[in-house]
Amino acid sequence: MTAGAVVTGRYVEHVMGMPISLALRGRHTDDLAARAAWAEVVVELREVDRVFSTYRDDSCVSLLGRGEIGLEDCPPEVAEVLELGERARGESGGAFSVLRPGPDGEPVLDPSGAVKAWAVERASAALAGLDDTDFCLSAGGDLTCRTLDPDGAPWRVGVEDPTDPLRILAVVPVFTGAVATSGTAHRGQHLVDARTGRPPAGVASVTVVAGSLTWADIDATAAYAQGPDAARWLETRPGRSGLVVWADGTTTTVAPVL
Repeated sequence: MTAGAVVTGRYVEHVMGMPISLALRGRHTDDLAARAAWAEVVVELREVDRVFSTYRDDSCVSLLGRGEIGLEDCPPEVAEVLELGERARGESGGAFSVLRPGPDGEPVLDPSGAVKAWAVERASAALAGLDDTDFCLSAGGDLTCRTLDPDGAPWRVGVEDPTDPLRILAVVPVFTGAVATSGTAHRGQHLVDARTGRPPAGVASVTVVAGSLTWADIDATAAYAQGPDAARWLETRPGRSGLVVWADGTTTTVAPVL
């Protein structure tokens, strides 16, 4: 996804294995306050990577997964994310899970599907103190945005065609809220239905608009895992809207349920 708006401050850093970018408009865009807030965002995300990365043998999650430490030995944020994953598992009927099948078929702890958006939403708290300033914080294309003036310009978020990332299928105006997409366009086939351990069939991508980036991302992943039932499942989620792109190139728009 891409975000468009008239901005005067842009920042980019590579953290957690992906590009993190920030766009600012308003009073604080390229001053000491803006730079300090951005630095705080980056520090927070680097700490999340230290604790949760499944690519680091010394991370708390890796140690926990191997049984070398207990949950009580981890920072409290680990229990928070695992509780979030358990809630998402229940609400998705098991399609979403922080456990994935390992090479021998045994479940392996991998909370990555819950961590990214949770971490970015958490880090965005550092931007909330920028007076008279709108922000759009993006992590690998998933975004959380704030617009202070309800009569101002929204952030315009482009939804990519999963078969051609240079083509925009839709533009979503967002004042304050979040947009997340799950699919295989940039990372290949890495998403599975946790109930079967297999990639879902028939769906190319799912984009979700919600008030929370954490739940926009979880629901996009959970809906994608539902395969042919992606749109029907997303329609049951209160306050969510979205766009499902099917494998044949057709689309289904999901209106918010109040």
